[in-house]
Amino acid sequence: MLKRYLPILTWLPHYTRRLAGADLLAGVIVTVMVIPQSLAYALLAGLPAVVGLYASILPAIAYALLGTSRTLAVGPVAIIALMSGAALSEVAAPGTSDYLQAALVLSLLSGLMLTAMGLLRLGFFANFLSHPVIAGFLSASAVLIAASQAAHLLGIQASGFTALDLLVSLGGELGQTHWPTLLLGLGCLVFLVGMRRYGERMLRALRLPKGLASLLARAGPVLAVVVTTLLSWWLGLADRGVAVVGAIPGGLPPLSLPPLDLPLWRTLLIPALLISVVGFVESISMAQMLAAKRRERISPNQELVGLGGANLAAAFSAGMPVTGGLSRTVINFESGARTPMAGLFAALGIGAATLALTPLLQHLPIATLAATITISILTLVDIPLVRQTWRYSRSDFSAMAVTIVLTLVEGVEAGIISGVLLSIALFLYRTSRPHSVLVGRIDGTEHFRSIERHETETVSHLAMLRVDESLYFANARYLEDTVYALVASRPELEHVVLICSAVNLIDASALESLDAINARLEDSGVTLHLAEVKGPVMDRLKHSDFLDDLTGRVFLSTYAAWQELKRSPEAS
Repeated sequence: MLKRYLPILTWLPHYTRRLAGADLLAGVIVTVMVIPQSLAYALLAGLPAVVGLYASILPAIAYALLGTSRTLAVGPVAIIALMSGAALSEVAAPGTSDYLQAALVLSLLSGLMLTAMGLLRLGFFANFLSHPVIAGFLSASAVLIAASQAAHLLGIQASGFTALDLLVSLGGELGQTHWPTLLLGLGCLVFLVGMRRYGERMLRALRLPKGLASLLARAGPVLAVVVTTLLSWWLGLADRGVAVVGAIPGGLPPLSLPPLDLPLWRTLLIPALLISVVGFVESISMAQMLAAKRRERISPNQELVGLGGANLAAAFSAGMPVTGGLSRTVINFESGARTPMAGLFAALGIGAATLALTPLLQHLPIATLAATITISILTLVDIPLVRQTWRYSRSDFSAMAVTIVLTLVEGVEAGIISGVLLSIALFLYRTSRPHSVLVGRIDGTEHFRSIERHETETVSHLAMLRVDESLYFANARYLEDTVYALVASRPELEHVVLICSAVNLIDASALESLDAINARLEDSGVTLHLAEVKGPVMDRLKHSDFLDDLTGRVFLSTYAAWQELKRSPEAS
């Protein structure tokens, strides 16, 4: 039982020096790579840059103790930072102490919700976020994040969490563009794009091993931070109007206590829930994908507990909401991390950086961080998936499109809520009109196919109706209408067979409808039969009176029903 809630106990007793060496190397690499990200994502959320470092220390340690993924790296991520900033800006002004206190409450609420969902084994709720909705939300959010960073690249003041607000804000300030900042930002963008596209190829041309070349190419943001920070210090860019990070408090994260402000808690409740669910979906998707590559197992419910613990740690260590990050996790995986100890090593490394390196970062240009965010976040804009969804399913595309539009126009909360609601509504609509088809026997076989698509053998007094959906309250009446219309159109019918091979559930409403169909057909002189009823469904039916009242029989297979009922109209 203890191992279930403390997964560290499953791997720590078997920890070896070889594993420690691999984890230490991965931890050092992740430390170097994620420091610029952590600073940038804190600024994206409207928080002091050091909050990003704080959120990468104790939360990572908490996840290493509680999480089940061997390679997931937990910390601030762009989408959660954007959602946090949108929520916090509604309750306080960025830069104020109230804003920071609200961020602690947001982390606390998210941690409590995730932990409670994990303990109650509610991880399946994340399934209500369909992939097209998530893809649309991420794409639209990436556009918003990139637009929000345009102000930092131009050296102007602009704010907003919707596309319209950002455009208006940017348009009103374009005349104040700070050209040195713009040149610095564009230079960083060109360098980062070049490293992303051609860096590995150029390094391989220098005869570097493939793994090392790939790692160095990913280190482009680190190199950009080092070079522009030195350039800023040497040329005194801050005195020339280039915005820099400024003084960053040194030392380890302070102990923090989120305020017990019930109105504030109520205001942040829904945003915290959305942040929790989106963060969990992003995290579990990455964790499961990487675990599959190493034939490892992930427990979604324990992952909820692990992420909940990480957010609780953030709330009490002056942090911000966190989750498993895409880029930092990929770096951790490709750097050779074997166990969650790599996350502990990375947390220790970032802790050491906050103790010793923060004075070196005060000259870091904010435009550099903006360029880093822009390049990394635009990879989430998935145009090929949008095209594929349009071709494959117009209903799924409509959910994606609504999510994209509302995220851009109304903000991240409206986008994700509307996408989820529309996905559920479309699911209910589709399943409320279940596909059903009359089937006949393929000549010389025991196979039955649609009489409209294939040449089949049929008899006039027998109708075999295959229902391709579970039966529940939303489609029960539709099934009744379908059967009644079938009987009304064929006066010669003596037998109707409902083929239930695709029926995984019959709820109480559907059972009532089956009773009504059975009675109505009996009044019309038609016998109702069932075929291919699955075991769990039959078990439920045996707890009712339906089988006793059924005018016909329950056949093991469609072919058995055909053999028995095709002989003559009097067969029963």
